[in-house]
Amino acid sequence: MLARLKATLPPWMHDWLEFIVPTVQILLIVLVALALHHALRRLILRAGDHYQFPHELVKPINALLRLLILGGAFLLVLERLGVSAGVLWSALTGFAAVGAVAFFAAWSVLSNIFCAFLIFMVGPFRVGDHVELLDTNTEKPGPLGKVVDINLLYTTLQDASPGQEPRLLQIPNALVFQRVLRRWPAGGPQPQPVQTLQPPPVRDPL
Repeated sequence: MLARLKATLPPWMHDWLEFIVPTVQILLIVLVALALHHALRRLILRAGDHYQFPHELVKPINALLRLLILGGAFLLVLERLGVSAGVLWSALTGFAAVGAVAFFAAWSVLSNIFCAFLIFMVGPFRVGDHVELLDTNTEKPGPLGKVVDINLLYTTLQDASPGQEPRLLQIPNALVFQRVLRRWPAGGPQPQPVQTLQPPPVRDPL
């Protein structure tokens, strides 16, 4: 391409081509990256409005998308500036190794975030429902209450256990998929928890 331009342009412009062509390519890379990010961001926002995703879930998705697009554009710009492919590949593998270590270090947090995404997509319960978590093996009564909030890490219940003062319970989202779930949809009859029977007092035979 550069040879064709030198053949068609006057000699006094040949020296400028070494600067003009990379500059134009870098500008095109930046413009395409910004346009792609803007289009995908609008698409994600529309999908979030259509499926009623909370803002806490849409925001990190947009942040990850922006990081990937701008990171790819930055690598392309470095390649246009003459940075060797070997250096770029070494930097990329180094960042990938650091990301893998961080991924395993924060696995519990990431699992809760992934389970929050599943809760919003699958909809095992919604805000306003009453739910109770039971032990998978023994089905012993567990946390019981009204769902008042769902964020990326916790599902918050307004405790409805018998004999308990009003309080909020924060259940890790990953725990929801590890327990048997009882659900009472909002607007329906509220749960009536079974009272735990207390053994009768032992009387002194004397």
